[in-house]
Amino acid sequence: MMVHEENGSPAAAWIAKFASPVVDARAGDALGFALPLAGLRFAVKDNIDVAGVPTTAACPAFERHPAAHAAVVQRLLEAGASLAGKTNLDQFACGLNGTRSPYGEVPNAFDARYVSGGSSSGSAYLVAAGEVDFALGTDTAGSGRVPAGLNNIVGLKPSRGLLSAFGVVPAAQSADCVSIFARTVATAVDVLLAAAGHDARDPYSRDFSHEPLLRRKPLPAHFNFGVPDTLSFFGDAAAEQAFNDATARLLALGGSPVVIAYAPLAEAAALLYESALVAERYAAVRAFFDAHADDVIEPVRGILAQGQGYTAADVFDAQTRLRAIAQKVEPMWRHIDVLVVPTAPTHYTREQMRADPVVLNRNLGAYTNFVNLLDYAALSVPSSLRADGLPFGITLIGPCASDLALAELGQRFHHATGLAQGATGVPLPAPRAIPGMAAADADMLSIAVVGAHLSGMPLNGQLTERGATLLRATTTSTAYRLHALPGTVPPKPGLQRMTPGDEGAAIALEVWAVPLAQVGSFLALIPPPLGLGSVELADGSWVKGFICEGHALAGAQDVTSHGGWRAYVASLTPPSSSL
Repeated sequence: MMVHEENGSPAAAWIAKFASPVVDARAGDALGFALPLAGLRFAVKDNIDVAGVPTTAACPAFERHPAAHAAVVQRLLEAGASLAGKTNLDQFACGLNGTRSPYGEVPNAFDARYVSGGSSSGSAYLVAAGEVDFALGTDTAGSGRVPAGLNNIVGLKPSRGLLSAFGVVPAAQSADCVSIFARTVATAVDVLLAAAGHDARDPYSRDFSHEPLLRRKPLPAHFNFGVPDTLSFFGDAAAEQAFNDATARLLALGGSPVVIAYAPLAEAAALLYESALVAERYAAVRAFFDAHADDVIEPVRGILAQGQGYTAADVFDAQTRLRAIAQKVEPMWRHIDVLVVPTAPTHYTREQMRADPVVLNRNLGAYTNFVNLLDYAALSVPSSLRADGLPFGITLIGPCASDLALAELGQRFHHATGLAQGATGVPLPAPRAIPGMAAADADMLSIAVVGAHLSGMPLNGQLTERGATLLRATTTSTAYRLHALPGTVPPKPGLQRMTPGDEGAAIALEVWAVPLAQVGSFLALIPPPLGLGSVELADGSWVKGFICEGHALAGAQDVTSHGGWRAYVASLTPPSSSL
């Protein structure tokens, strides 16, 4: 592990770069399984726990030593990705510029004189530079979007609670999201679907049972996009022209602009730092801050200290004001399908930011702070390179659980720009279908498999030889148990849905898209006691999948505790290595 403190250097993007990547010995090539994120390298912001590696939140005195991975890290490792290290950030995830860290200022990937954007500065830089395939950040006020916009990459800020924040140092816990940086929308979606899932250990995790992501439809061919009635680019004419060019591209993609009143959204945004809501940032690190305030750098110290002066009544007043604003802006969605804003209204040099760190930082968040407070999903996508060579991005914003619909439009927009990937100069690859969003899905049937048809398992060829494609790896809802059926060749499991009140668990599975013309021949291969029924997924949606006749489960070994068939099979042969 190496620690860097080189100001404005690419090395400042890392807080801990591992000599050997962290992998899950049960995943990927270790057992010959093709997992959804196999072959991809990632990094995580250093407010996210990695077992055996200090978590600093960019404050050395705060350092903690986790014994377990954060939930989202564990899911990504199990999906086959390898972890390359931990990244620099604005201290305690408090900032949008990337200069507020004792580990050094992270430069912009296109011009080191400029800020990278924060607080997830290191994560964004490493993706833009091509050092990792994707990275995790966090987003409370825009930290998963502003660095993406300033570095020509994709920043996916999921609906709140979709990704578990268990094992993440909170910033303002009720508004926090784990975010995803990638060079393409398709990669970001792959990561999202591999990592998503309810986690009862996270107080703000949600199971989306009533608004499953895959029931959301893509935006209509002719869609309405909202544009704020007042926009400030703080004197940056190049950014203003870039935004005008972006709206023209949306018109070409079938969009029609609708002017919306931005004042209520700006009012909501102001509450995050200019009301008693800022007390939640203090509460997140209260015990440490009260004892070690001098170990916190400015202006982070001053921001956290603001939270000490508010009463509980002040917080309730601020929450009520926020709910009133939410009611006021809700009718906006009756007239638009998506809201479009600049991801960041301008660029600042690192020198400018040091000279005026509070005001300029606030300017970078002019179009971000309200999103989590109002429970929206957002996706920042690259839009253009300005005449001065600096990137410009836009953010697509939608209601909670519109993540995949935003991704479908975002991918079309991004690929229409002709931009390269990040700062690598590598052209964009061909776009890929966003699960559940492509028109071609009408000619496919989604089928969930839990056993011998999984990637790398003995019967997977029955799917691939019929042109089936893997959509995603996920789990069932927590209403199932898994059994090893005796006497089956090759060995097969039986999936059992439990009656309400009986104990079940989430079982790992894969969802495959099977061409409708091939479904009949595939079903003909399914032997009793197995059959095709409907299976409930972790996000609350239902797909067709393998189920088992009840009589066959009598005497079958219950293997639910392994969490899935692949893990059960792996348990029969001790792994050759460990984390």
